[in-house]
Amino acid sequence: MTGALSDLLTVARVLKSNGTEGEILLGFRAFDPEELNCMEPVYIVFDGLPVPFFVESFSRRGKNRALMRLTGIRNLEDAEEVVGKDLLVPKTSVQEYDDEAEGLTLEELAGWSLRDAAGREVGTITDFEDIPGNPCLYVDTENGQVMIPLHEELILSVDEDTRTLTMEIPAGLL
Repeated sequence: MTGALSDLLTVARVLKSNGTEGEILLGFRAFDPEELNCMEPVYIVFDGLPVPFFVESFSRRGKNRALMRLTGIRNLEDAEEVVGKDLLVPKTSVQEYDDEAEGLTLEELAGWSLRDAAGREVGTITDFEDIPGNPCLYVDTENGQVMIPLHEELILSVDEDTRTLTMEIPAGLL
């Protein structure tokens, strides 16, 4: 059993509740839902501490999504409490996890500044959603949160030193 957040790897986010019996819809990041070992506990962080849950049922919904029922989540209220939270697993249970993986991951963009093609500050990247074929960034702007598609051809520059992403932002999104 793990005791520290540093021993855990985020593999999915709880996207929404499903029905009234506590089932949840998960969006998996760069992780195949089929690689999840349903015999080992998964973790959700509450008040800074990882809380273990066991998988009672699991059914894949498309390439990067799955419906899941966890022990202790029995009704709509329980499920709503975990919406937006990350699902973590021990790093040792992920066979191909590489602590030294090269390149920038989508998770690492949270907290970065987003600028448009003219160099103007658009806002702060708060999250992403890995929609198959259409990954999107959530950006807090002065007019509220917006969702911006993250396509390779729209990225103009990535500055890891200043944590700034500059993109060609399609008209009508801001």
